[in-house]
Amino acid sequence: MKRIRAVIFDLDGTLLDHIGAATQALHWWLPELGAPSPTEDRTEAWFVAEEKHFAAWRSREITFAEQRRRRLRDFLPLVDISISDDDELDEVFAGYLRHYEASWKIFDDVDETLRALAELPVQTALLTNGTDDQQRAKLRAVGLEGRVGDVFTAESLGVAKPDLSTYRTVCQALQVNVDCALHVGDLHALDVVAPRKAGLQAVHLDRTNAGPCEEPARIRSLRELPKFLYRSR
Repeated sequence: MKRIRAVIFDLDGTLLDHIGAATQALHWWLPELGAPSPTEDRTEAWFVAEEKHFAAWRSREITFAEQRRRRLRDFLPLVDISISDDDELDEVFAGYLRHYEASWKIFDDVDETLRALAELPVQTALLTNGTDDQQRAKLRAVGLEGRVGDVFTAESLGVAKPDLSTYRTVCQALQVNVDCALHVGDLHALDVVAPRKAGLQAVHLDRTNAGPCEEPARIRSLRELPKFLYRSR
């Protein structure tokens, strides 16, 4: 293992509990629409719609606002609400967004991990498949602004993970060789497989024990991350 000179973090699901925040938001938001609190099936349907249409935005097929509208068009009929007008959909989504933002929290292992990394001779950075404004707002809200190094978003880069250029661009900006950078994230395909193809080292943060269990660089908590850095020294 080459010496690690930079640790590149994913944001949602890695540092910030996106699923927890979105789930809490649904429980507050749906009753405001006159719909019952979400069942497990409806919560799952929300995340299915999110991934489907967010992926279309990542690939530049639709705008960020349109991916939100399409999520609602898929989901609202499941709670017996029918809305087709774009402006009305935007207004309804704003209600969800207000609750989502109020629910932003970091995982309980983030603060101590960042403090531990600050004691080591490594740079840190953030690479996230989101918009500049929203992802930076998350960092400010949860107290991570200025603590994770440079921030790179799909919007600012003009391309999203798992495009190999995203990981290489971050390394170039940090002025480190790709094989001396370690990418850390919760999505195996985007945060482990793709960065390795780009030449980086990678660790899978598998908080939910979803696997793949055969992944050799797999951790259940960020508290396990420093051992990879000490091993590389």
